[in-house]
Amino acid sequence: MSIAFIDLKAQQARIRDKVEAGFQMVLDHGAYIMGPEISALETRLGEWTGVVHNISCSSGTDALLLALMGLELQPGQGVIVPSFTFAASAEVMPVMGAIPIFAEVEKTSFNLDPEKLPQALAAGKAAGIDIVGIIGVGLFGQPANYAAIGNFARENGLWLIDDAAQSFGATWHGKPVGQLADITCTSFFPAKPLGAYGDGGAIFTNDDKIANIIRSCRVHGMGRDKYENIRIGMTGRLDTMQAVVLDAKLDIFADELVHRQNAADRYAALLEGVVGTPSLEAGVTSSWAQYVIQLPQGSNRDAICKALGTAGVPTAIYYPVPMHRQPPYAHYPVSSCDLPVTMDLCDHVLALPMHPYLETAQQAHIAASLKDALAKA
Repeated sequence: MSIAFIDLKAQQARIRDKVEAGFQMVLDHGAYIMGPEISALETRLGEWTGVVHNISCSSGTDALLLALMGLELQPGQGVIVPSFTFAASAEVMPVMGAIPIFAEVEKTSFNLDPEKLPQALAAGKAAGIDIVGIIGVGLFGQPANYAAIGNFARENGLWLIDDAAQSFGATWHGKPVGQLADITCTSFFPAKPLGAYGDGGAIFTNDDKIANIIRSCRVHGMGRDKYENIRIGMTGRLDTMQAVVLDAKLDIFADELVHRQNAADRYAALLEGVVGTPSLEAGVTSSWAQYVIQLPQGSNRDAICKALGTAGVPTAIYYPVPMHRQPPYAHYPVSSCDLPVTMDLCDHVLALPMHPYLETAQQAHIAASLKDALAKA
C-alpha cells in the first residue's frame, strides 16, 4: 500500500486547470511581482480572517520578521517564545538583535502553557532583559490558548504575535486565526494546510500604524515610492505565481479542512489507548497541519519509525531537539521551570501521515502497522 505523508498530487488534480489558466494570465500580463493577483489574494485572505489588514509576503519566516519590524523591536529587547517549535519562531529575534526567552508548553496541546509564562518572564528579568512581547505558536494546527496568553500579555504590557504558520484556517471559540493576537503570521510553504508551490506567507493585523510600517518594510522601507527609503526594510514581497496557486487552493480550503478533521477523528478512534493522541479543547478547531502522537514511555522510537517505514508508512519527528538545546540558542534565557514537558515531548513525539486525501483503509493500515511496531520495539 502506497501512503503519502502529505499528498500534494491528489490536491493538484482538483485545481490544476485553474492554476494553469492563472499562470497563463500572469505570463500574458507580465507582472511577476505584486501583480493584480496579489491584491485579489489579500482580499480573499481577509474574507477568511475578518481582519482589516491582510498583507502577503515572501515566507512565513519573513512574516515574523516583518511583524517584529512593524512593532519596532529594538536590539537587546526580549521576546518570550516556546522552545518546542520550529527554528523560525525563535531565529527572527536574534536577526533583529533581540533576545528569545524560551518558555514551557502544554503536554496536551503542544502550545505555550499560560501558567508557565510568569516563570519565563522572571527568567528574562533576572537576566536584566527588557521583555516587550510574546510569540505564541499554533503548533500542528491548533491555536494556542490566546485568551489566557493575551490576558497575561496585557497585564504585563506586552504585545502578542500568533505564529500561525501551521494553524491558518483554525478557530478559537468562534474566532478565526488572524483575530487572536495583535499580529498573526502564517506560512504558505507547500506542505502547510494552505500552501503555495514555493515560499510565501502573510501578516494579519487590525492596527493601521503597524500595517503601514510592515508594507513599507516589505519593499526596502519605501516611502512615497520605492526610491524613497524612510526606514530599514527588506525584500519581502510575494510573487504573483504563488498568488495564483493560493487563490485556487482557497476554493477547496474549507472542504479540505473538513476532510482533515475527519482523518483526525479516524486516527483518534483507531489509536485510542494505544498511544497519546492530540486533543482539542472544547470550542477549538484545528487545521491539522500534522497529526502528532506521543509514544509510550520506554518506546524505541527509532525502531518504531524503521518498522513503519518497512510497512510503507512514512513518519517524521517534530521536533527531536528543542530550541534551547540547539547550539546557536543555548546561551539564551530559559524559563526557570527548565522545560520538562518540552524535553519529554522531544523524546516521544511522532508524526503520522496527515492530509485531506487519506483514505480509511490507509489509516487502518497505519494504525495496524503502528500497533505491530509497538509490540516488537
